[in-house]
Amino acid sequence: MILDITKSKEVLKKKTVVSMGIFDGVHRGHQVVINTACKFKDTGFDFVLFTFKTNTVTTKGKNGNIEMLLSDDLKKEHFDKMGVDYIYSPAFYEIKNMTAGQFVEQILHKKLNAEVVVCGEDFRFGRNAEGNAEKLKLLCSRFNIRTIIVEQAQFEGRKISSSDIRECIRKGEINRANQMLGYNYYYKLPVLHGNEIGRTLDFPTINQEISNGNILPRFGVYITRTMIGDKWRKSISNIGVKPTVEVRKMPLIETNILDFKCNIYGQVVKVELLEFLRSERKFESIDELKRQVKSDINKTKEYFKRMEDLK
Repeated sequence: MILDITKSKEVLKKKTVVSMGIFDGVHRGHQVVINTACKFKDTGFDFVLFTFKTNTVTTKGKNGNIEMLLSDDLKKEHFDKMGVDYIYSPAFYEIKNMTAGQFVEQILHKKLNAEVVVCGEDFRFGRNAEGNAEKLKLLCSRFNIRTIIVEQAQFEGRKISSSDIRECIRKGEINRANQMLGYNYYYKLPVLHGNEIGRTLDFPTINQEISNGNILPRFGVYITRTMIGDKWRKSISNIGVKPTVEVRKMPLIETNILDFKCNIYGQVVKVELLEFLRSERKFESIDELKRQVKSDINKTKEYFKRMEDLK
């Protein structure tokens, strides 16, 4: 279990290896950085992960506003599985005016007791992002801190980046996004009471509302799988504002779990996006909508049958 030391005044006494980055999405490139640091645990180091509190990082470089791929809680779940012992995650505004030198001395050296730091080659830090990976290496050497700079992982000849993953998700290119992430993109949200129109169409669904600040995928129908308890179940999801029966302001994930009818209102449920089927659109009638939903479900069943045949 990760121990969050962000608010603690305690200084770590045992020598540590520190992995640093925003880690939005914890994609394959981030995983290389984190796994490189984790190897030092075998030599007796405690493993600290430095990142920023997610909702305080609203812009990055020239990319403008950032919509996050994962919340802080979901990021921590990934970090926990990867062997992180401690997380130090201040709000961006709390340290944004630190110089690069102050960051190394006050946080890495004095607070985290770092003996090794690991970052990606595009890592920036310090006031106005004045420091890069090479400057980090120079500043750390003054405190006998070893610096390891990890090359960015690539996909299809291009460096993997959170911005590219976000763009794929916005376009509905979920297969490409998942390959860069190294896992299936997902939402983990509470199940809400809906208007139960799906039941009148003979396609009961669970409803989950996408949180503000999270990346919005292309509105439409996706083949998905849904975790109920400890079991994955085949499912199909519509993401959007339901233009045929109810125009919503907040986007909704409406999931039909195949061959499942239990009441799970109030539970937090994980839904993974596997394949984009079609765009969301307004139908002329409920009957037309019902015919389309049947077709979508048949395609979903065919998809899972193909996947089973490939095993």
